[in-house]
Amino acid sequence: MTETYRSSTLQAPLALDGGGVLTDVTVAYETYGALAPDRSNAILLCHALTGDQFVASAHPVTGKPGWWERMVGPGRPIDTDRYRVVCANVIGSCMGSTGPASLAPDGEPYAMRFPVITIRDMVRGLVGLLDELGIERLHAVVGGSMGGMQALSLAANWPERAGRVLAIATTARHSAQNIAFHEVGRQAIMADPYWCKGDYYAHEERPGAGLAVARMAAHITYLSEDGLTEKFGRRLQDRTEKTFGFDADFQVESYLRYQGSGFTKRFDANSYLYITRAMDYFDLAEEHGGKLAEAFAGSQARFCLVSFDSDWLYPTAESRHVVHALNAAGAPVSFVELSAPFGHDSFLLDVPALDRVVKGFLE
Repeated sequence: MTETYRSSTLQAPLALDGGGVLTDVTVAYETYGALAPDRSNAILLCHALTGDQFVASAHPVTGKPGWWERMVGPGRPIDTDRYRVVCANVIGSCMGSTGPASLAPDGEPYAMRFPVITIRDMVRGLVGLLDELGIERLHAVVGGSMGGMQALSLAANWPERAGRVLAIATTARHSAQNIAFHEVGRQAIMADPYWCKGDYYAHEERPGAGLAVARMAAHITYLSEDGLTEKFGRRLQDRTEKTFGFDADFQVESYLRYQGSGFTKRFDANSYLYITRAMDYFDLAEEHGGKLAEAFAGSQARFCLVSFDSDWLYPTAESRHVVHALNAAGAPVSFVELSAPFGHDSFLLDVPALDRVVKGFLE
């Protein structure tokens, strides 16, 4: 990808959980709305696994609308007439922030020399960006899915930095099932003959087939059985009879292939490996002596947890676990399970009840 992104180079090196250090770290970001004179109205939005900084503006690669335009903008639940919204591409990703495709100090892409990172390392990068922007304390940090992990990590490790924490469709640690799905995706990428042990950046061919399969497998986890049945059922794709072959006979097959092939145009395969590994390592209790309540012992923030009844990737029980820990830590917390047919992706789609929760909590 050769696009130029708005970015900031962090002044201080990032010491990583795995023992490595990244220097001259670039964090690409977008902002929306004006910062108040007292700098009290900033909201940090944290993106999910395959997301990026273009939360409310057109994506420069695909041309598609921002991933949360329905939620962010003038007069919307996250109202840019009232708030200064900052959304950054996490380190390890591929939309301008330092990651595997970035040039190492020797002038060659890091590829698999890039250090393995954690969710907390990603948040270190975000906090470094806030320092560069002169934002000492956020009105709120907001995130869904992996973005929710980042929001919880910021609240636990930098408790003075945010007044409100809104974590949607997320978890405090990755389950064995989550890790298993990610491993299928990673193995698909690494089995692609064009992966070349990660050193494919100088090659014309990229590991697109493996990355597409990884995306297809993951995308299934973002949906619900009822949603798939309603949208596709067992309906055939552009035909009236089965072919008795291995083309995409069913609509759901065609849909997954479309999702996979489109994804390869905007995402880097090595970034997918690194980000999924970071999510798998995430365990907020483990970081704080094995007790999740200890993670929030020093927090002064107000919390809101939101789950969806059709989300089987991060089910409601995961949010309740966080809520119980916050209660044990004495932190003010509200919680709601919303009904939606879309599965895990509900936080990105048209769920009016979520709009009301977000707007009300931020106010």
